[in-house]
Amino acid sequence: MLFAQSSDPVSGNVAIGDTNKVYRNLTEALLSPDQVYRLDLSRRRLDSVPMEIFQFRNLRELNLSRNKLEFLPVEISSLVKLERLDLANNKLKTLPNEISSLKELRYLGLNRNVIDTLPPGIGGLIRLEVFELWDNELGDIPDEIAELKNLKVLELRGILFSEEQQARIDEIVVRSAKIHMSPSCHCNY
Repeated sequence: MLFAQSSDPVSGNVAIGDTNKVYRNLTEALLSPDQVYRLDLSRRRLDSVPMEIFQFRNLRELNLSRNKLEFLPVEISSLVKLERLDLANNKLKTLPNEISSLKELRYLGLNRNVIDTLPPGIGGLIRLEVFELWDNELGDIPDEIAELKNLKVLELRGILFSEEQQARIDEIVVRSAKIHMSPSCHCNY
């Protein structure tokens, strides 16, 4: 079990927080925001990201999947320690370019949204290992995807790409990554 230590500036006492604890209640988490490392607000029928989340400066994992989110606020850039972000099964159409601030992000789950474009800032996710985008409305993948040198898995199934687009994606993505794509659509763009 992982523990984090922090000292109280007034008393000097050292507090030990359980980094494995998953908070599922925002009210409870707000009682000790510096001790929140994992937050799961999936299946809450949220139509917007609660702004209180951005008080959790030590947040490492954030699960907002299976909600009704239509956009991700630019304040996401304040969660610089985030390693895992799950936004699957929402109604997201795009991401803010500020997502590039999440330099520690290793997993980004965007499955089953309606994302039609990715921002150039996506290339700033330098530690990203798993990028799940299956079942979205993407017309193309930006060239900046080539900057994801630690990428191990790029999941693109359920997205209709032409043979030419698939060849281009295969060419620009780092060689060590496993790319999953559906058969090409034989469509003309």
